[in-house]
Amino acid sequence: MRNLVKLAAAVAACGILAAPAFAETPNRGQLEQAVKSAHADNLKRLQDWIALPTIAAEQRNTPQGAEYMRQLLLDAGFQQAKLVSTDGIPGVFATLDSGAPTTLGIYFMYDVKQYVPSEWSSPPLEGRLVDRAEGKAIVGRGAVNQKGPETAFLAALHAFKATGRKLPVNLVLVAEGEEEIASPHFKQIVQNPEVLAAMQKAIGVFIPSAGQESNGSTQIDLGAKGVMEVQLISSGEHWGRGPAKDVHSSLKASVDSPAWRLVKALNTLVSEDGQTPAIDGWYDNVKPLTERQKQLIAEGVAESNEADVMKRLGIKHWYKDEDYLTSQLRLASQPTANIQGLVSGYTGPGGKTVMPGRAEAKMDFRLVPDMTREEAEAKLKAHLAKRGFGDIIVKVSGGYSPTETDENSLLVKSQMAALKNAKVEYSLNPRQAGSWPGVTFTGAPLKLPAVGFGIGTGAGAHAPDEWYLIDSSNPKVAGLDESAMFYVDYFYELARMAKGARK
Repeated sequence: MRNLVKLAAAVAACGILAAPAFAETPNRGQLEQAVKSAHADNLKRLQDWIALPTIAAEQRNTPQGAEYMRQLLLDAGFQQAKLVSTDGIPGVFATLDSGAPTTLGIYFMYDVKQYVPSEWSSPPLEGRLVDRAEGKAIVGRGAVNQKGPETAFLAALHAFKATGRKLPVNLVLVAEGEEEIASPHFKQIVQNPEVLAAMQKAIGVFIPSAGQESNGSTQIDLGAKGVMEVQLISSGEHWGRGPAKDVHSSLKASVDSPAWRLVKALNTLVSEDGQTPAIDGWYDNVKPLTERQKQLIAEGVAESNEADVMKRLGIKHWYKDEDYLTSQLRLASQPTANIQGLVSGYTGPGGKTVMPGRAEAKMDFRLVPDMTREEAEAKLKAHLAKRGFGDIIVKVSGGYSPTETDENSLLVKSQMAALKNAKVEYSLNPRQAGSWPGVTFTGAPLKLPAVGFGIGTGAGAHAPDEWYLIDSSNPKVAGLDESAMFYVDYFYELARMAKGARK
């Protein structure tokens, strides 16, 4: 709390998120005071949530995570929140009906990535507050991806609840617990008849985000790459050659090696430099960036701080030492073939002189329009079979196609207006390199706009020492309270613009 007074003064001086910017938010001070008064409660809510990790890959805290998510939504003011069964981990569906003529869709994920405690500077489930150059931040698995931004959104709802005020828009929310394994059953949640009927009333859907840079700039993500998560498995037992189990390495001269077979198969999937996918027909349906998309990316690069981005990523060079703009054009336009991990044989201390009977590569393939997840799977299998690697087991564990949203949609225009009102510099990002199942909303039958949107900051998603900013020392960058108030103001801006569109 000690940074809040200092931050409030800086905010007032700079006009960042100051009350006069939001003429459409009635009695804004009342809501702002409610957010500030609940700061400790909102922080505790985030810390408690971090302490309960749902990890789909390990089947950890399922279905407890779904029930916890359901209760968080009810506590925030949703009138109803239900578990939705799937063939995997359950989802959560919630509605908040304020009697408004406009309904907004929200996407949440409640699962997180795995973690290795020894790699962290503080326990990954503790949610410890630490001092950073940016201010006071919370460290923990899921802090920025996505529990921090989602807590800021819920904090906005708690402010309405505390003041006894109705939201100017209705909300319909869907949450899943399998995003980190590429959402294999998310369609089942959205296609539930009750969920689908509620979602059809929405003007669009967004996932809360926290991507502000040190200069205060942020972006609206108009699209996202699709993804396909795959295990490629070379097994002596399945192949019919090599050992069915690990054997002494002295037999290598006379026995085939499943591990080397996997290496040889993997080598056919990319170009010589290990960068460009070389799968047959992989680029058949890749749609080049439009001139408008290139323009938007260039504008985003101009708003961004390359040094900050590199520092956050821990890198010193882009691929081929390309300049920042070229690298960002590549990032948006190119599909990828990535090895997440290689598992085979003995990996403990020293050597063991065995020849493994099994080898596995964990991979993800990022897809761009107009590729589809189904097409990618078929082409990968055909490519391997054509080269004599038909025995390699291709196990697709999850995935979905890429997504795009029109910048002229009411959803995006209202978000642009909210950022402008808050005096937050922003750019429109045609396509983020990461993935989320937005295509479930933008595709049939809903065909809704779906984007990533929000302010605040953090880093370390999927990595050790993941963090999310709570109290900002930089008046240009939002902490938890400022992010919550931004969503409060956005609801009113959306209601105002939707009213104008109906006239």
